[in-house]
Amino acid sequence: MVRLWQLARAQREWVSNAVTHEEIPPDVDELYGLEPVIEPGEAAPGSAAPESVQSRAVPCPYCGETFDTTIDLSSGSTSYIEDCQVCCQPIEFLLEVAEDGTLANLETRRGD
Repeated sequence: MVRLWQLARAQREWVSNAVTHEEIPPDVDELYGLEPVIEPGEAAPGSAAPESVQSRAVPCPYCGETFDTTIDLSSGSTSYIEDCQVCCQPIEFLLEVAEDGTLANLETRRGD
């Protein structure tokens, strides 16, 4: 039969062996020696592009419907595939960013 004082002592030992908040590293990137990740919409360190995420209305090259999509200028000129929000067909986005970080051209075409 377990006595109450034995349970209390076991609980104190368990709590004292638990990891304290101070032992947890403040940053996972720092712990594993990784480069920091720049999230979409965040400007790269040293760049002054606070409005790098924009909403644009684009026409679908399949169904012709116009829908709003979010574009991220912080990664520079790029291309990517996004599905149409209306007909779910794959659309290739060709994003061209000017030297000053503004949108120079946005082209959409069929992904097939």
